Amino acid sequence: MKTWFLLPLLISSVLQAQTAPKLPAPTFANVSYGAHERNVLDLWQAKSAQPTPLLIFIHGGGWAGGEKTDLPPKLLAYMLKAGISVASINYRYTKMALLPAPVHDAASAVQFLRSKGAEWNLDPQHIGVYGISAGATTSLWLAFHDDLADKNSADPIARLSTKPQVAVALSPQTCLEPQIIRQWTGDEVLKHPMIARAVGAKKLEEMEKPKPEWLVLLKEFSAINHVTADDPPVMVQNPRVDPLPAANQGIAIHHAIFGVKLKEKADAVGAKCILRLQDKPDATPDPESFLIDHLKAK
Repeated sequence: MKTWFLLPLLISSVLQAQTAPKLPAPTFANVSYGAHERNVLDLWQAKSAQPTPLLIFIHGGGWAGGEKTDLPPKLLAYMLKAGISVASINYRYTKMALLPAPVHDAASAVQFLRSKGAEWNLDPQHIGVYGISAGATTSLWLAFHDDLADKNSADPIARLSTKPQVAVALSPQTCLEPQIIRQWTGDEVLKHPMIARAVGAKKLEEMEKPKPEWLVLLKEFSAINHVTADDPPVMVQNPRVDPLPAANQGIAIHHAIFGVKLKEKADAVGAKCILRLQDKPDATPDPESFLIDHLKAK
């Protein structure tokens, strides 16, 4: 096995190192939304006589690690108190199935949860997504990409929308195209295994001259390439803007320049995108307030 597949992933390491309170037992646990063993989710129902909005958490880990149990307990508690139900999903890792597997799994989870609206007291018209790192990349793709609903499908769930009404992305990779992100962040970004692993490269060096089919795939799953004026509102949050070129692969793959570039694109086409930097307090709302405002809007 290539050792670069075992490189630690910054976001997952930070999450695992934190001593956070345990999650309460979900209302529904390990519910299957697809055929693979990792196509499972947990759901916590908010107490309400009326159908509640829903927030879907998509964990990070470079599409190669992480679990639905990475859901931050404080986020869960905050949403439930506000009357918003919360789901947290697992999805296939790219070491199990290459792109589009982890992203399309998340889309299927959105459809499945929409189908459970009446049974689980959920409002299918008010669904948000919240992701960290690779999960944030998936969240933005769902927000910006054309709806994957297949209106002609014999499967009623496949006919449902994959589009959320709002998205929050913490330290996302808004672009996956090697030649572009190298210009943005410097050479270190291609030393991170996430992108190479997602297309099935055996060595990191292969990203220096990627195969044409890889470039097509990476362009398709770069959220920045799908932004249009009619997309739902999104917030991108980063801790700070680190110096460029990035000092190492972990900083490079999570650099705030990804959010800066997305904000520029959104502004150019008339889409709503808030870029929030935690070390520079300003008038932007926190992610939780942003979600509640949009999920509970009439």
